[in-house]
Amino acid sequence: MRIVVDVELCTGCETCVSSCPYDAIVMKDDKAFINEYCQLCRACLEVCPEGAIKETGTAAAVEDSAERDSYRGVWVFAEQRDGRVADVALELLGAGRRLADARGTGLSAVLFGAGGPEAEKLVHWGADRVYHAEDPIFERFNDEPYVELLSRLIREHRPEIVLTGATPIGRSFFPRVAARVRTGLTADCTSLEIDPETGNLLQVRPAFGGNIMATILCPARRPQMATVRPRVMKRGEYDEARTGEILKISAEGISSRTTVTETVKEVSETMVNLQEADVIVAGGRGLGRPEGFEMLEELAGLLGGAVGASRAAVDEEWIPYSHQVGQTGKTVCPKIYIACGISGAVQHLVGMQSSDIIIAINKNPDAPIFDVANYAIVGDVYEVVPAIIKRLKEVKGG
Repeated sequence: MRIVVDVELCTGCETCVSSCPYDAIVMKDDKAFINEYCQLCRACLEVCPEGAIKETGTAAAVEDSAERDSYRGVWVFAEQRDGRVADVALELLGAGRRLADARGTGLSAVLFGAGGPEAEKLVHWGADRVYHAEDPIFERFNDEPYVELLSRLIREHRPEIVLTGATPIGRSFFPRVAARVRTGLTADCTSLEIDPETGNLLQVRPAFGGNIMATILCPARRPQMATVRPRVMKRGEYDEARTGEILKISAEGISSRTTVTETVKEVSETMVNLQEADVIVAGGRGLGRPEGFEMLEELAGLLGGAVGASRAAVDEEWIPYSHQVGQTGKTVCPKIYIACGISGAVQHLVGMQSSDIIIAINKNPDAPIFDVANYAIVGDVYEVVPAIIKRLKEVKGG
């Protein structure tokens, strides 16, 4: 819906201007005007003495049901880096397969750049069809050609759902694609489901600082587009014998006003690649002091893992931000996640609850972290962790 002003009835009294908490009403040519800041709070509807402000229609043209039904299929944009498909694409193929099966439709992947073997790899991971463009313009990521070609493909083939990873690349160009095809986009999703009654995509993401989980729908427009956090979805099954259709896509007519001449990777001795670690030992405010992380580093070293942290520990400056796990840090999905002195705020759980096995150590038996833990140890972390370290050393022969 949208709020409009009937200029024939408006007398320019300005009563509505002060009623708007979003500064969405301004005066133009002595008439009230609703600008783009309107949040549909409807506060202005009751204050206009002339009844000139009304609620009507939709902010964007609503496609009819027949038009929406003409969109079919689930697409995953498969991001590639240095000629290799990113892991998040394989995770999305697992989620996309589940969504496509629920809708009784096919699953397609879109790959710009990389070679033929990478396109075949997407088929083995679950794609029924791969739209593959190998033009040199896609050798290095650049927003403009990505936006141009993906928008063209969406208009031509009309997929119902289009997904990509909430990575720097996905966050950079996907909103522009959504604007081009005039649809909505939900960012940083942590869960995707199909509404069995309407067939709409239920897009779940943290909101209000992670204090609630919002379920967002796009019922009136197609395609339904979303970016999904890496490491929150499980990969599908890899099948070497699986076959699918690989369509070569021409980038003819695709151009860019800018050229990326070089990509320089940041190199840091302290950089932590938590998202690829099989084992993570994480500490929170319950450690009480920064020295506690020395103990966790020893445990992580014995397990061949990495050290993570909650935001509370990072805010205390006990450990660098590169170790932070959670909504405002990294989303991880290791085989084993050991939470030491972490209470389990929802902002942290969003970033690690997809781990295969969660072991929680906390003195508080009512800590929320125990609600998601596979194994719960109620006790002092400074007693439990040293005991684990001692036992591991004994098993490893000192």
